Amino acid sequence: MTSTALRSRAWKLLEMVTTPLLPSDYLDLVSPLRAGADLRGRIEAVRPETDDAATIVIRPGRGWRGHRAGQYVRVGVDVDGVRLWRAYSLTSPTDRHRRDGRVTITVKAIPDGRVSNHLVRRAKPGTLIQLDQPTGDFVLPAAKPAKVLYLTAGSGITPVMGMLRDTGFDDVVMVHCAPRPQDVIFRDELHDLVAEKKLRLTEVHTETDGMLDIARLDELVPDWAERETWACGPAGLLDAAEKHWSEHGVPERLHTERFRPTVVHAGDGGEVTFSATGKAVDADGATPLLDVGEEAGVLMPSGCRMGICFGCVTPLKAGAVRDLRTGEITEADTGVLIQTCVSAAAGPCDIER
Repeated sequence: MTSTALRSRAWKLLEMVTTPLLPSDYLDLVSPLRAGADLRGRIEAVRPETDDAATIVIRPGRGWRGHRAGQYVRVGVDVDGVRLWRAYSLTSPTDRHRRDGRVTITVKAIPDGRVSNHLVRRAKPGTLIQLDQPTGDFVLPAAKPAKVLYLTAGSGITPVMGMLRDTGFDDVVMVHCAPRPQDVIFRDELHDLVAEKKLRLTEVHTETDGMLDIARLDELVPDWAERETWACGPAGLLDAAEKHWSEHGVPERLHTERFRPTVVHAGDGGEVTFSATGKAVDADGATPLLDVGEEAGVLMPSGCRMGICFGCVTPLKAGAVRDLRTGEITEADTGVLIQTCVSAAAGPCDIER
């Protein structure tokens, strides 16, 4: 008998012994970050940055594929028994510059933000969290531009910090907005870069200076139109930037990333939006989303009725759903995969169909 056949028989015997669980469920307890497991990470440190922001140091599992500077990662965190998913920018350098296997996200606690407040104020080293693979196209090009401008506000500095830590440029300018000097995330590190002549920095403190008038760029960065620009922050800043760059005929030099702080309220049933088809229907808290979609005339993927499991997996773009088998609630403010055949609405939700 071949070694492969022996391993297969041994695994089947283990499945008989561990039923109704699987052997992998026990392996998860012993080695949760192993290759082949669902992608997880272990929090190794929580480092305060400001009164309401902290950097979370994470050791990802062996399935982690690495990231590009400026990308974000979806993080699944258990808060009071509920699995909540949120997206945060990666602020650590890429693997080619950081070889210890760790990555970082930097989180700013927002009012009523369950995940952000949990990570900033309650998360402890040793805690396991769920991870998706990094994603996002707010990244640097392969060819280094000669002149760079970073235009950021608040926590919009986080993806840009990943870029600053990863890639050096000969001519880099940053304009950053925050209420007060002590609210500037990474302020000490930014000023170190200034002292080393690796960065020219203008801080706009909105409590005393007021909101940034985008027209002030002519004064703050006279050659702004010649610079490849990455901008991240509140919608008002980005709307003004996009208009300004377009009016001056250089929209292709502006790259933006929009943050969408979202507070999700779970309930029992709610309006289900199928964003790809534009349909929206009210659903109770007991009917599977697969049935809700089919009843509304939405073409829903499914292999369940043919015995093909996970054929119904679909992204939950936003909102909350409840697993009808376990009662577990999953919340998301950005796409996370769910099984529509065993998930029901737990409040308003948006399904990508």
